[in-house]
Amino acid sequence: MKLKNTIKSIAIGSFDGIHIAHQRLIEQAEAIVIIERNGGYLTPGYKRSLYTSKICCFYHFDKIRSLTPQAFVAKLKEDFPKLEKIVVGYDFAFGKEKAGDAEHLNELFDGEVCIVKEVSCDGVSVHSRTIKNYLEEGNIKMANCLLGRAYHIDGEVVKGQGLGKKELVATLNLHVEDYQLPMEGVYATRTNINGRWLPSVSFLGHRVTTDGSFAVETHILDENVGEVQGQVWLEFVAYLRENKKFDGLDELKQQISEDIDQARRILDER
Repeated sequence: MKLKNTIKSIAIGSFDGIHIAHQRLIEQAEAIVIIERNGGYLTPGYKRSLYTSKICCFYHFDKIRSLTPQAFVAKLKEDFPKLEKIVVGYDFAFGKEKAGDAEHLNELFDGEVCIVKEVSCDGVSVHSRTIKNYLEEGNIKMANCLLGRAYHIDGEVVKGQGLGKKELVATLNLHVEDYQLPMEGVYATRTNINGRWLPSVSFLGHRVTTDGSFAVETHILDENVGEVQGQVWLEFVAYLRENKKFDGLDELKQQISEDIDQARRILDER
């Protein structure tokens, strides 16, 4: 891996989601400088590096928020002594109270500054906050369009209620942290277990028919995966229905059967 003192070009941004607009920046640089904040991520922390082959360097926002634009550029030059090129988006802001913008960076940095223009998908400007809004609405189709891939989360398998296997269908219950979760409801998904992507149907939300607790759980279609431990990944393919309360477990089981059939049809078409 190249050391910082050999890197000549960097792209700067939050890169939360590594969406299609981020990719336009990344492809023009040797390394990316990620401004890290706290909470509500599309891709938390180091997991951004899973979506790029470029070197990832992290600055925590709280550590640099008080720097003036001039001091921020000075820090970049100190950290990357061979720096010749900086790539940013058209709406890039930096320095204390966002005092600097992309044009200001061009004035302060004595090398090349490449400003990437707005990127759109289906007429919608691509931003992490827009993707989060679509997820909150359950609009997986548009969220995935802006991402350029299916939205992923991961979690650790934990013990569930015990109802699924006995009374309904077997599910893996996941403990998920730090991610921006989609709207409560049921989704056609794919689940990655030990490196294998398997068709699945997943629920996230409050179990309003049973104990009211919040859960993220996934049912693998057409395969018994047995006992699973450790980390599991989910990718969201399509929104099926909203979370709702049923009159009893029989009614819920019937609905789950319909959810499975619908998810299977959608996934078979992909």
